[in-house]
Amino acid sequence: MSKYFEVSGDTVKAKFKKCPKCGPGYFLGEHKNRFYCGSCHYTENKKK
Repeated sequence: MSKYFEVSGDTVKAKFKKCPKCGPGYFLGEHKNRFYCGSCHYTENKKK
């Protein structure tokens, strides 16, 4: 669990970026050069 979420007191925060199209509960997979949503295929390139 600590690999995906950060717990601080009574709050829990996700470590991954959320998909802007799908909304809460859908996270972007992190690849070498991009972030990718497997549900809607949204792609966001990483900045160099």
